[in-house]
Amino acid sequence: MSPFDHFISSFDEGIKKQDLQKLTLSNYKGPESELKNVYIKLVLIKRELMLSFVYRYKTKDVTKNFNSSDALATILNLTEFKGFRNISLQRTNEILHFQRNKKGDWMERRENVKEETFVNLLHDKQKERKITDLSKPYLQSLNLTDASGKVYKSAQDKWKQINHYIEILSSSLAELPKDKKLNIVDMGAGKGYLTFALYDYLKSSLQQDVLVNGVEFREDLVEFCNQVAKDSAFDDLHFVQGTIENYKPEEKVDVLIALHACDTATDDAIYKGLQDESALIVVAPCCHKQVRRELEKFKAKNELDFMLKYGIFLERHAEMLTDSIRALVLEYYGYETRVMQFISDQHTPKNVMIVGLKKEVNPNKQTQIREKLKSIQEYFGIGYHHLVRLCGLDR
Repeated sequence: MSPFDHFISSFDEGIKKQDLQKLTLSNYKGPESELKNVYIKLVLIKRELMLSFVYRYKTKDVTKNFNSSDALATILNLTEFKGFRNISLQRTNEILHFQRNKKGDWMERRENVKEETFVNLLHDKQKERKITDLSKPYLQSLNLTDASGKVYKSAQDKWKQINHYIEILSSSLAELPKDKKLNIVDMGAGKGYLTFALYDYLKSSLQQDVLVNGVEFREDLVEFCNQVAKDSAFDDLHFVQGTIENYKPEEKVDVLIALHACDTATDDAIYKGLQDESALIVVAPCCHKQVRRELEKFKAKNELDFMLKYGIFLERHAEMLTDSIRALVLEYYGYETRVMQFISDQHTPKNVMIVGLKKEVNPNKQTQIREKLKSIQEYFGIGYHHLVRLCGLDR
């Protein structure tokens, strides 16, 4: 039996006996410059045995699920035609390594496993949470956990939202300067769920020296949050009453956050961060009325105007245009920008989160972006975009 035939045989047997731990394709020499590896494992999805393929690219992972026959066909395609030259197949009692030489022949090496391990077929594993200490007083004060540190059933959605929020920001937060006390402003803090969690994560997990100020218009919530911060001995967390537009920080803002700021209030928040050249700007916009009014007012004639006669499409169109322009403005000022889906709890609709991490300004890119902003506004008939006007980029 040839080495590759042995691989196919062992792969089939590993599926039948359900002792296939994992399969890794590596040493990629194919045409996709960003593709690095493919990781394959057995999973149960809706009681059906499947194989989960995780395509590891330089900046992202793509997951695809196949039944056993399609999985084998995909592996054959990836190795024979797509450029993977190494295969590592691990079962509970052995690891088989297959390597393709320059002549195109497969070589085989076997490795014994010292200790057999259990194959976990669960597709949805319990996610590792960033907020791990559930005994913190603020979690009880916010009615997230009981006295024993157990998350209330009614608070499960909010708890997932909090951890998802920290998970999204964790990589960016890890890049913040460590040699100084960071000034963080959370504009529109509300009841402070995410503000408290962020402060806790920065202080407890990252050991980051920070001063966090939550800005909230409702005075009763400000008083409540300040009391919770005091009871939790969060000495560098404070809440102040005010609006995003009128808030004037005493010091340079290193991290600016504005979640669910309505319409142009998001633009006001971004502009404040740009003025301070904040290291990190995070916004989850809410409402996009300003650009929608512009679309309705000018009714530009272009290849996409047929969509705008439907109200729901007009609304989504306004959202995408508004936030795309915001992302471009951040890039103009040298921010490495990510746009992603921010999953909120059941009381808040899903919406986009824009994360900008300050890098170097590129003058050539700035010229291109200014031209792009001008052409976008002309094409879609947008008289003005509030953030573009604040930054003076429409002149």
